[in-house]
Amino acid sequence: MCLLTLSCREHSLEYSLFATPELTALAWGTVEGIGTGLPVRLQYDYGSPVACGATPQLDSLVEALAYVLQRLYSASEGGPLVPGRDIRAVGHRVVHGGERFRQSVAIDGLVLAEIARLERLAPKYNRPNRAGIEAALQLLPAACHVAIFDTAFHQTLPPYAYHYPLPHDWYRKHGVRRYGFHGPSHLYLSRRAALRLGRDVADCRLITVHMELGISLCAIAGGCSVDTSMGFTPVEGTMQERRSGTIDPGIPGFMMDWQELSAQQVEEVLNEKSGLLGVVGQGRGRRDVIERANAGEARAALAMRMECYGLRKYLGAYLAALGGCDAIVFSCGQGALEAPLRQQLLQGLEAFGVHLDGGRNACSEHLQEERCISPSQAAVQLWIIPTREEQVYAEDTLAVCAGSCREPWLQSYRFAREL
Repeated sequence: MCLLTLSCREHSLEYSLFATPELTALAWGTVEGIGTGLPVRLQYDYGSPVACGATPQLDSLVEALAYVLQRLYSASEGGPLVPGRDIRAVGHRVVHGGERFRQSVAIDGLVLAEIARLERLAPKYNRPNRAGIEAALQLLPAACHVAIFDTAFHQTLPPYAYHYPLPHDWYRKHGVRRYGFHGPSHLYLSRRAALRLGRDVADCRLITVHMELGISLCAIAGGCSVDTSMGFTPVEGTMQERRSGTIDPGIPGFMMDWQELSAQQVEEVLNEKSGLLGVVGQGRGRRDVIERANAGEARAALAMRMECYGLRKYLGAYLAALGGCDAIVFSCGQGALEAPLRQQLLQGLEAFGVHLDGGRNACSEHLQEERCISPSQAAVQLWIIPTREEQVYAEDTLAVCAGSCREPWLQSYRFAREL
């Protein structure tokens, strides 16, 4: 039997296929450009070198998922699915679970309706998440479908960390509070870090840094999230590829007045036209900006300096919030390209016991391996750990199907026990 995990966005989906119960990885892939009117871009891996290709136009997530399933079952293309090895469970990433969902749950009509209701808090994310669920329910009706929420891991935030200094009715009536995102990634990074430290996660103080298209930090004590940089929306926090991060809240009103922009237009600017690409003015993505900064381009270098400075301030804040920490853990979204950035952003933190080993940090071999980049006897260990959110999705899906799933900070994960 097999288990499929899905992470669906507005114009893309990412999937992983596992054999159960061992959760052996069989396939991974992405489809990009869905619903754009152009041929989609496909990248996939069946345990051999990654293959890329162009496909016909796919206008919806249901068409895209049907295409993925066709390739997974294609014997001529080496697809890993064969008769008798059917998909019996599907784990779906859902970005926003509000305060309603504190753990992963089996999807039924009531859960699907609640995910739809929560779209008002995250329309850019929950809407395609729900469309992906509906596509999978249509194409794989006999499977057990499970929702895994980005926000669930952060439900341990204390009230003083998740409340905003705003009228209390905004929270009571409209749910305006800090929720945090990238929960499965922060969970995975923290559990793997504790394993590498040789300690129970309950005895660790950790800062995890998720660095992909979106960037967020999390302060973790006793295995629980106690603060996180993203807030009511993923825009809050440090600057990201396209998101502004935290800015003066007076700026949107000022620009709406002077450029006669609507609230929706300002939201679009903060979500899609700011961050690194906003500062640089153009670019294909974060990797492109890093490469241009390394080549000496002034605005790209400024953008990366801004990113590093913002990350350093958050690290300092979380070191204070935790009263020190045992390890700072980085994911590695851009691999070896991020080595100079880590060196830059960690400068000045030596007074807090944070020391970087330049040689270990610069090592570009085995980018998918977990490695320590601090001196052996450092008070605060520094680790690079490639994040594996799909492992969280898969294990939670198995646990829900078995009726043994708990809240994420209480759940036992095999990746937290096995090196």
